[in-house]
Amino acid sequence: MSAELPAAPEDFHANSQRACAWPRRPKQGPVRMIAPEELRSWIVHEDDRLLVVAKPGDAVCHPSKAGPWSSLVGAAREYTGLPVMHLVFRLDRETSGVVVLAKDPKMASRLQTAMQERKVGKVYTAILTGELAGPVTVDQPLGDDTASVVFVKSAVRPDGQAAVTHFTPVAAGDGFTLVRVVTDTGRKHQIRAHAQWLGHALVGDKIYGPDARLYLEFIDHGWTPALAARLLLPRQALHCAEIDLRPAGLPHVFSAPLPEDLRAFCASRGWSG
Repeated sequence: MSAELPAAPEDFHANSQRACAWPRRPKQGPVRMIAPEELRSWIVHEDDRLLVVAKPGDAVCHPSKAGPWSSLVGAAREYTGLPVMHLVFRLDRETSGVVVLAKDPKMASRLQTAMQERKVGKVYTAILTGELAGPVTVDQPLGDDTASVVFVKSAVRPDGQAAVTHFTPVAAGDGFTLVRVVTDTGRKHQIRAHAQWLGHALVGDKIYGPDARLYLEFIDHGWTPALAARLLLPRQALHCAEIDLRPAGLPHVFSAPLPEDLRAFCASRGWSG
């Protein structure tokens, strides 16, 4: 069952100056469509019950009104010929990496339960601003950032939900750090919000980077030279590198290498990320 859409932006603006997650603003050019051969090139694993792909950092997971090939779920349905594909582990549009879809409701339920019970291992790779001196664990509760102009933004707040994120430096220099990230919890935007709280926001993060208003600028005008100068990358430097289903009783560890855009950023700093 698809999630209920939020109220229209004008409903939010009637009560606040915050921007909702799905602003009905001028379109930023053509919708990103997924070609059939492109989807096939993303496949990491497929069997009778699972479809696992390495999603790039510009593809939407959830179905949209632009047709089946405008989202990962829709494209997966077209590819498999199944009436329903269950998105078990989703990623934000601008986050690349491993995404797991189940082909039947029993497998979907099993994996969703395993996620709730923290029986799935997930490892991320991220590029942070600033140089992290050593491993850091952020144990700070997260909730809605009610002071932000961006409605979907999370923030550390004492009445939030428990959230724990482990950042381990892999390489550092030139004012940036390549990190391995493991989370003990699965809160909305957890890695991005904790990185900002730490003072080391992700490179390219329009919401949790230097100014959340850059997100509003982006949805109004698209990617511009001014945004490039502030953010350096057109999307947040976050990649789901590994999903381990062995704690859930399945003999699978799925991985996806760092995509070209993040590899290029690392190479420009002399890292072999």
